[in-house]
Amino acid sequence: MTRIENSNSNAAPDKDRVLEQLQEEGSALAKYQTFFVGKPGFWPFLRYEFATSLAGGFPGAAGYALRKALYPGLFGKTGRGVNFGRNIILRCPPRINLGCGVAIDDNCTLDARGAAQEGGLSIGDNTLLARDVIAVVKQNHLIIGKSGSIGSQTTLSAVSGIRIGDHVIIAGQCYIGGGRYRTDLDAGPMVLQGLETRGEVVIGNDVWIGAGARILDGARIGDGAIIAAGAVVNGDVPANEIYGGIPARYISSRKSSAEVLK
Repeated sequence: MTRIENSNSNAAPDKDRVLEQLQEEGSALAKYQTFFVGKPGFWPFLRYEFATSLAGGFPGAAGYALRKALYPGLFGKTGRGVNFGRNIILRCPPRINLGCGVAIDDNCTLDARGAAQEGGLSIGDNTLLARDVIAVVKQNHLIIGKSGSIGSQTTLSAVSGIRIGDHVIIAGQCYIGGGRYRTDLDAGPMVLQGLETRGEVVIGNDVWIGAGARILDGARIGDGAIIAAGAVVNGDVPANEIYGGIPARYISSRKSSAEVLK
C-alpha cells in the first residue's frame, strides 16, 4: 500500500494543498489563475474569463454554438465535433485533452488541478459524460478511453490514477478511485495524518459497471467484466466474469451466444 504523507506538499491530500496555496504570498489574480485557468499570463486569463462567463450558462442553440466556438481553445487538445453542455465547471483546462466527438452534458465538472502536465485528464473519441459527472485529478492522471459512457452523477476521483479502457459503460451514481485517511491512534487528528492508497484503478475494455457501484483504489477489472449494481470492488476482477456484492465476489461468467441458446 502506498502512503501519501502530508509532509510532502506535492503529494498532500488535495484540500491540504489547496489551503497551502491559498495562504502563500501572491496576488489574488495569480491564485485564481493557479486554481482555475491553469496557465499564467494575461491572455489565457482573458480567454478563460471570456469563454466561461459569456458562454458557460447561455441557454438554447445560441449558447451551444458559443461553447462550440469558444471552449475548444481552453483545452490542451480538442478533437473535432466536441459538444459542451451548460454550466460546465472547468479547472485547469490546459491539462485536459478531449478526443473527437466527445460529449459533455450539463453541470459536469472537469478538474485537472492535480495533474502535473497536459493530458493528465484525457477523454477518448466519442465518449459521453452524462449530466452532473465529476471528473477530478487530485494527483497523477485520469485517462478515459474511446466510445464509452459515464452515467449521470458519477464521480471519478484520481489519487493514485485512474485508467479506463475503450467501450466501457459506467451507469449513474458510481464512485471510482480515491484513497483513505490513515488512522493511527497516536498520530494526531486523522484529517492531518495523510492518505494511503492501494494504487491505480484500472478498468479494461468492454466493461459494464452497474448503477451505484464503488470501484476503490487499487481495483483492477479485466476486459469484458460486468460489475453488478451497488457492488463494492476493492480487488481484482478477472476478464469476462460477473461480480457483485459488498465486497464484490464472483457470481458467474459471461456466456457465448451458442451457450445462451442451449
